[in-house]
Amino acid sequence: MSVNKVILVGNVGKDPEVRYLEKGVAVAKFPLATSETYKGKDGEKVTTTEWHNIVLWRGLAETVEKYVKKGSQLYIEGKIRTRSYDDKDGNKRYVTEIVADLMQMLGKKSDSGSEEIQERPADPGQKNSSGRQENISNSSSSTGQGSDTFDNGRSSDDDDLPF
Repeated sequence: MSVNKVILVGNVGKDPEVRYLEKGVAVAKFPLATSETYKGKDGEKVTTTEWHNIVLWRGLAETVEKYVKKGSQLYIEGKIRTRSYDDKDGNKRYVTEIVADLMQMLGKKSDSGSEEIQERPADPGQKNSSGRQENISNSSSSTGQGSDTFDNGRSSDDDDLPF
């Protein structure tokens, strides 16, 4: 058994680049910064920042195009993918990316909203915690706006845990 799962919370480093491939398939790319702060040996505060290349497809990419900008805080779930290509001088180059299949916009509602968007087939019978029926789809027409359902498809009111 193996698992390839990445969870990141960070800030968008530059405005997303969105392209449309044949048949109108959208793809968005942008860097995401995650930072860690700790005290060094001398007691000084030290902050380290890691940059991640994020890739989103279809409906997620279209949502990013509309609502995400430089500085937006995002929660991302996805998989690590490494691909290679030959540069103009014939040298083999490698790129490691996070291919996201779930995104949640964090921060103030006025900045980027606080919506969870998922890349998965629609479940017509799914309801959110307010009882409204929601369709979350990977199609370009449905972005899941207004959904407060979690990744497991159950609403927050369906939780069986005693705490």
